[in-house]
Amino acid sequence: MTIAASRCSPVCSSPVPLAGAAGPGPGGRGGRCPRAGGGHRAPPPRPRGPAPPPWPRPAPAEAEAVPAMAAGRAAGRLWRLCNLLMAAFFGLAAAVQVVYLVPAALTLLVSINPSITDNGVWRSLCDLHSAGCIVGTIALACSLFAYAQGNILHEEEGRELFGLVIITTWMSLCRSSAKSPLGGVHLIAAVVVALFPFVLWLYIYVNKEMRASWPTHCKTVI
Repeated sequence: MTIAASRCSPVCSSPVPLAGAAGPGPGGRGGRCPRAGGGHRAPPPRPRGPAPPPWPRPAPAEAEAVPAMAAGRAAGRLWRLCNLLMAAFFGLAAAVQVVYLVPAALTLLVSINPSITDNGVWRSLCDLHSAGCIVGTIALACSLFAYAQGNILHEEEGRELFGLVIITTWMSLCRSSAKSPLGGVHLIAAVVVALFPFVLWLYIYVNKEMRASWPTHCKTVI
């Protein structure tokens, strides 16, 4: 006696006879799974490879632009901070020399709104004051060359010369920032110039022997 094979899914353990078959026996056609509802069907094939991300991937140009924009914003904040430090320095120095009052106001405006360097009035004041500082620097340099004895920081003309050089340098950096945003070497130079006056003040404050020969109006200033 031949037993007919039953075609059933592995999940089904009770096959039933196919239509037209009397059951297992000679000539029988086996059974089918009652859960399949007309025969067992194979599951759909799964896609090969990694699944695509649920969000669209940015283009290569956009991916490169994101770090550049972040670096540009960081450079802008650093530039404004440097202008704020220089405005504080010029403001404190204006208590001794009125020549620092104009750069203090111009630098404070740049720290608030860096694009003001494109303004015609701002550029005119910057150019006039820078020209006066250059003339004063040349005159003080000639005087120091003829009469200075020893360290020029011990001479009042030497300290004034340093101040005029700082004003001229900073006004030049501010004026050049109107053409293109500062970055790289220019931004490093701005940071160095902004920190230089405070480092110099700290050195002079610690060195009491240097301040001993100063006039009274210089000793009473921070």
